[in-house]
Amino acid sequence: MTLEVASDVIATLLEEAARASPLECCGLLYGKGERIDAASPAANVADDPARRFEIDPMALLTAHKAARAGGPELLGYYHSHPQGHPVPSATDCEHSSGDGKVWAIVAGDEVTFWRDGEQGFEPVAHELT
Repeated sequence: MTLEVASDVIATLLEEAARASPLECCGLLYGKGERIDAASPAANVADDPARRFEIDPMALLTAHKAARAGGPELLGYYHSHPQGHPVPSATDCEHSSGDGKVWAIVAGDEVTFWRDGEQGFEPVAHELT
């Protein structure tokens, strides 16, 4: 299945990654079904934000509450690899939960999408809309 991604979402991810560099940026992806309509930056509260990311728990809590109240669906997360490649790192794989959420990874001027499945991360094809 191909994921539809609004072009302004890609622009937001690239801008956030550039702004945060050399630290990792992170945030939330919103939409419905297999379409990502919006991205929202969140604070990276990791103990070593140059090498890891941890989305601010309050941002996650707020997103889940809003979705339950009829707001946008939280489809997944994004983060950057300022010195790496746009593929899940060993650390990313350690944190895979198999929850089916989409992860976007930004490196340089490239954004890739991954599904956090039962067998780990799998690449997801996407098209801009």
